[in-house]
Parts: sequence; structure tokens; C-alpha cells
Amino acid sequence: QVQLVESGGGLVQPGGSLRLSCAASRSIDSAMMMDWHRQAPGKSRELVAKMSSDGTTSYADSVKGRFTISRDNDKNTVYLQMNSLKPEDTGVYYCYEAYPWAHYWGQGTQVTVSS
Repeated sequence: QVQLVESGGGLVQPGGSLRLSCAASRSIDSAMMMDWHRQAPGKSRELVAKMSSDGTTSYADSVKGRFTISRDNDKNTVYLQMNSLKPEDTGVYYCYEAYPWAHYWGQGTQVTVSS
């Protein structure tokens, strides 16, 4: 069993930055995939960024060049650095991790981009 706890969300003005963290309750060395997803009000959950075990990353077109996913294995934590935020980035952000035996979701953290 792995617990994932997100943090770092909040209210930010357009053009601002936030860094989200996803802390795992055990080592992430064996994680096969680590993702960030988001769900805007009234919309389906969508994939924002992903990182495979070899460090390969990919991003949704809407966030390319603005968001960066990274990991710190020593801290068992995955990050999402979000720059140049736009109102359409508003939503609940969830981390997701896939292990050989199961996959897990965090509880989500709210990000609101508004002036």
C-alpha cells in the first residue's frame, strides 16, 4: 500500500507560479510511472504531465513550456512546477503513481488562478 499526499495548491494571480508536491509513504524507486492530472469544474480529469521510471517526460499541449514534472527519490516526492499560470489551469490537481503491484491516487490539491 502506498499513500500519496499532495500539497502546494492555493490561489494565485494569472502569470504567477506554484509548485505542487506529491509525497509518497514509501520509496518511489520502483514506481513505473508518475503523473499529474487535473480536473476542472464540470470537466473530466485530464493528464497534465507524466514521468516514466527512466526519467522520460511528456506534457499536455496546454501546459508545454510552462509546467515541469520532476522527482526527488531521496524524499520520495514528485513535483509539478507550474509557471505562467492561466485561469484555465484552475482545478483540483491529483498525483498518480503506478507500481508493479498496483496504482495509487492522491487526494488532490486545489489550484485557483484568478485576479
